Amino acid sequence: MKRKPTILVLVLAALIVTANAIAFSNKALPEPESSIAAAKGPAWIRINQLGYTPSGIKVAVWGSKSKTKLKRFELVDAQTNKVVFRGKSGEAFGAYGPFTESYRLNFTAFNKPGSYFLRAGAAKSPVFRIDADVYKGTADFALRYMRQQRSGFNPYLKDSCHTHDGYTMYGPMPDSTIIDVSGGWHDASDYLQYATTSANATYHLLAAYRDFPGVFTDQHQGNGLEGNNGVADVLDEAKWGLDWLLKLHPREDWLFNQLADDRDHQGMRLPTQDPIDYGMGNGGPRPVYFATGEPQGLGKYKNRATGVASIAGKFTSAFGLAAQIYSGKEESLANLFSQKAMSAYKLGLAKPGVAQTAPCLAPYFYEEDNWVDDMQLGAAALYQLTGNQEFFKQSFAYGLQEKVTPWMGADTARHYQWYPFHNFGHFELAKKADAQTKAELIGFYKEGIERVYAKAKKNAFYRGVPFIWCSNNLTTSFAIQNHLYRELTGDQTYAELEQANIDWLFGCNPWGTSMVYGLPANGDTPIDPHSAFTHLHKFPIDGGLVDGPVYGSIFNNLKGIKLYGEDPYAEFQSKLVVYHDDFGDYSTNEPTMDGTASLIYLLAAKEYSSQEGKPVKK
Repeated sequence: MKRKPTILVLVLAALIVTANAIAFSNKALPEPESSIAAAKGPAWIRINQLGYTPSGIKVAVWGSKSKTKLKRFELVDAQTNKVVFRGKSGEAFGAYGPFTESYRLNFTAFNKPGSYFLRAGAAKSPVFRIDADVYKGTADFALRYMRQQRSGFNPYLKDSCHTHDGYTMYGPMPDSTIIDVSGGWHDASDYLQYATTSANATYHLLAAYRDFPGVFTDQHQGNGLEGNNGVADVLDEAKWGLDWLLKLHPREDWLFNQLADDRDHQGMRLPTQDPIDYGMGNGGPRPVYFATGEPQGLGKYKNRATGVASIAGKFTSAFGLAAQIYSGKEESLANLFSQKAMSAYKLGLAKPGVAQTAPCLAPYFYEEDNWVDDMQLGAAALYQLTGNQEFFKQSFAYGLQEKVTPWMGADTARHYQWYPFHNFGHFELAKKADAQTKAELIGFYKEGIERVYAKAKKNAFYRGVPFIWCSNNLTTSFAIQNHLYRELTGDQTYAELEQANIDWLFGCNPWGTSMVYGLPANGDTPIDPHSAFTHLHKFPIDGGLVDGPVYGSIFNNLKGIKLYGEDPYAEFQSKLVVYHDDFGDYSTNEPTMDGTASLIYLLAAKEYSSQEGKPVKK
């Protein structure tokens, strides 16, 4: 027979529960629910749908279409419906995008794993997790999109495409000379292939393998089919990129820059069913453009190329890092990549300037205007590979010419004008530099971060990245630069800014949607991207990072834009910025290969850092 507790026991129990609650919520004093401001709506709470790590920064954003002020918010256990943390809303950030008022809801102090939701006034967030494993497997998940983008043999379709590529243009050989350049990745939902994005993507994959090898698994063979081959899938994917780059640099004095052109844009079809005629018959070879360092374009439009160094530097860095990784594993490959890195670098030295992509029928192309960052990273890779101090000096000299990637702090830029969107070169050089030089290089990163932060701290989303085409790619790169700065210094000053950019990608944005297809599995993610895979066949494009929001002014002036369905985010569009989960919006909802490759590095870094006991690397 159970005995009823005495009054004293009940009082003691209540005191214990209260004490535990206070400790549980890291000394956030509990307040009665009636003290929560009954802010008028409509209002929404935006979260990182992946969730938050116990030791990480945890911030959501409350946005309202009224001018009501918010005083407090609550964190609620989704299993018990009990309030476990109460916090003050802090600073009012005012209007942003579709919202009239906005606040950052910081609950970093709470660190118990579990499932929760936030409540503020009448607004309630979706349920999310706090757990150390919220990023586990996400980098591997994004690799699915990279495999799906493969040209040559496509493991997703279990079929081959574009096997006849290609015929040369602008080269020292007669035009229309047939050479083997089949392979690599399709750039986006079209089937053009660019060396500039492919080399950058390859570098990110190699760097992810080098820096965070423990987060990747081996569930696929080198050809991308299921199985294992004793090699991490991320290295298999990087090797696929390297094999194509080797075909584009077959001789020490030959360097090709692009395969196919915008004649590709003639309707949606799977890559294995590509009938486009580039002048060599339906489905025949596509043109491969030689990097001459001069303007190119076979149709109405031409680029503004001035040199070769921008692409040569990217080849150098990818080959140079590959040589380091394969050294001691496959020496023949390591030696080959070392030779190719050296010869590509020489081409960059011989022809400084930018090798932009070539348009044809439309005025759109990758308008890259910087090249010293590419040569800096290439020289840094050669220094790491050889130990030759001359490469270190050259790399640092290049770095002094572009201390900050120019888009940082700017309101706009042309398409891919400043690419890559962050400079790995400062980081790679700083790792081996003396104290004074390292401090200078770190200072360059800090200056860029500060330029963005000056804009970001004025709004509740901490948004300082301009809404230009592929804004998600810039967001990913900026988060990586913050990560690299923190790795070099241990300085946590910009940790919240870094996390805000990651949170943005996974739902803490005005639309409340993740920008990565299928991630998280049960979240609000793109379902109608600009992709033949989904549009024609309902095939998922798991892991693909879509372009991201653009200024309303950009969207309204693009050619060929048409929305095909009712806009589920209509009430969150604004004159400032728009995002549409609609097949017809190629400006905001088209996945990109290079953006996804950068995201793989970022997600690998997040998974690594969230593992218990992992120190900040220096």
